[in-house]
This record gives sequence, structure tokens and C-alpha cells, in this order.
Amino acid sequence: MSLFGDGLDAAVQKAFTRPAPKNAGPQMRYLVKQLGGTKAVAQMLRVSQRTVERYVKDQIKKPRPDLAARLEREVKKRWQPQIRAKAKAKAATTGGIVIDTRARMGYTAPIGSTDQDRIRHLTVALPPHYAARLFDAQQAGANDRELRDIAAEALKEVYFQDGGRRAGSLEEVRFSDIEHLEFDL
Repeated sequence: MSLFGDGLDAAVQKAFTRPAPKNAGPQMRYLVKQLGGTKAVAQMLRVSQRTVERYVKDQIKKPRPDLAARLEREVKKRWQPQIRAKAKAKAATTGGIVIDTRARMGYTAPIGSTDQDRIRHLTVALPPHYAARLFDAQQAGANDRELRDIAAEALKEVYFQDGGRRAGSLEEVRFSDIEHLEFDL
């Protein structure tokens, strides 16, 4: 899966006001309601329509581990869309987003500066326009590398250059070997 995409999704899920269904029956009923029928759910989960119907009627209660993972992922993807949209809009307009990471970071700078990559643990509040860029890129289907580049640009501006107060000649920030990554709204 996508490290950055999953991290952004987890941050938005913290804004949920109610927990998503945990058992297979309620999860399946929710998906049937959202997609408008058992056939669409069966195609999405790659199981038979009859299997979906049996979960809906609680005739089957315990799914296989791979089906349970797909079911949980699909439910969380669709759970509370209005709350999800409000959380993203707030982060993109007023709140910003906090990134907590432990990764190898370095930068390209003029000769004479200490630009060697090293492991850093940073917790940095990014401004709203970077939250908007991250969410827009994720919505457009950006891959992990593109999301990492946006985060690196944000860290360059906020952490390394301190909003333009230092390191003005900094050209590029390298952000690699990510050991830990977490977002918060």
C-alpha cells in the first residue's frame, strides 16, 4: 500500500464521529446500502453474490482474512463522507496538517555547507496550502513518490528555510528511507 496515502487517510479517519462497523454482517449491509445492491458489492470484493447475501443475513459471520481486510478497507474508504470532506476542507483552508516523521533527510546547497543526509525525527506543522496540495494530489491518484515530493517541498520551506528566514540558497530537500510517517489534522 501507499505510505503517504494511507497516512493521509488515517489522519482524516481520526475526525470520524462514529466508529465504522467492525463485524462482517454490518460491514456488508453498509456496503450493500452504499452501492445499491449485492451484485455491485460482490464484484468489488471479488466474491459471489450469494456469499454477500449470506453475510447480509448473518448466515456467515467470520470471513477469510483476505476478505476481512478488503471488507474493512472498502467500508473505511466510504465511511462518513461528509465528515471526511469537512476535515479535509478545514485542513486545506485554516488548520493545516502536522507531519511526524523519522527519515533520512538532506539537501542540495552551495559548496561549504553541511548538506550530508542524516536520520532526523521531525514533527512539523505544515501550512494549509500544503495540506490542500497533498489532499488534491491524493484525490487525483498521485503515487507515493509524488506525495513524498510535496512533503519534501513543505519541509524545505517550513523546517529548513523557516518560512524564508534562513537557508535562502537551499535548492532541494532529499526525503528518503522513511522509518516512520504519521499525519494529524
